[in-house]
Amino acid sequence: MCSQASVRKTRACTAPVASGHGSPVRAWVCLAATGLLGCALFRGAVNQSPEIRWWLFSSFGAQRLCPEMLKRSAPLRLTGGGSVIGRLYPNACQHRVDEQRRTVSIEFMGTGYAWTPIAGRVGFSMHAGVEYRADFSLQSDAMYVWARAERLLFAPQFQVGSIENRLVDWAHDQGPVGYLASTFGAQIASSQLMSGFTVVRTEAGDAFTLGILQPPERPRQPFNAGGEDRVLVESDTAEVRVEQVDFIGPVLIDAEPQNVYFRYRLSGPPGEAFLYSRSAADALREQLQTGAPLSQPPEPPLMVFPLRPGTGEEQSFRLPRGQYMFVVDHSSRLGSVNPPWNPLNTVGANPLSLAYRIELGAP
Repeated sequence: MCSQASVRKTRACTAPVASGHGSPVRAWVCLAATGLLGCALFRGAVNQSPEIRWWLFSSFGAQRLCPEMLKRSAPLRLTGGGSVIGRLYPNACQHRVDEQRRTVSIEFMGTGYAWTPIAGRVGFSMHAGVEYRADFSLQSDAMYVWARAERLLFAPQFQVGSIENRLVDWAHDQGPVGYLASTFGAQIASSQLMSGFTVVRTEAGDAFTLGILQPPERPRQPFNAGGEDRVLVESDTAEVRVEQVDFIGPVLIDAEPQNVYFRYRLSGPPGEAFLYSRSAADALREQLQTGAPLSQPPEPPLMVFPLRPGTGEEQSFRLPRGQYMFVVDHSSRLGSVNPPWNPLNTVGANPLSLAYRIELGAP
């Protein structure tokens, strides 16, 4: 319930809006300044007004889309709800707000990697643009932010940069290149870019999922929060094939040192995880995406720990300000844990399936 003192404090700034002489943005500033966004009275007023929500998003939210996008990687899946088989790393982004249509368009470029049968690890670049219709809802314990895809601005440009298995006839139209360009590239555009997304913001952090969720639905996660004082960084399930690595993160620590908690549950053969600075991990990832063989990064890892099959474990580290990445290794070229040999490894035998949750928090 709203306190009477807070209500009296905001009457002056909210009254003009109620009478039609103020702007929705002014109302938002007043509410945010006095802490009344948690009150049911004002949540209801915002939720019932498309005009206020659009003003808030176009004035404050739209400009944050590209910076947030450039901070993160986008997981790639062959099927909705499936495990992560690769990641896209945006490296350029711009947005445009259309006041008449009440939409925001995002155009971005990026590079990434994915694993496919026979072709193995594939590096690629991508250029795409999508127009979204954004909205949000204030709930008592969360804020739901939605981006519903309206249309593709242009046909996504998906270019294969490197393919691990060089013995295949890549020039053949029905070979892996044809498959990747027509099927995998189209899948990214249709199933992921056009599915829209939902961000659920709570005191425990932001949870992201493709598709549109309605309150009280929450994005599926393999683990619940590890503690009240922890903030979610990322949670998902990744498949890592033999002689491959996966890059999880980045983990951003922008102030004083914090504890990083890495909870996981492993299915399949044992593996290893390495904690690197983001610069070292990015250098390794970019080498792999351009076709270089898997090798040690340019600097040693900050931490190394085994990944053991079982019901679940947790590792914790105290790290100073900086950006970090976890590298999950299922190869014979890094670390000391080698995957089991099998003649069918090249077509996907012996995968490592890792459910994980990364959190920041106090000791």
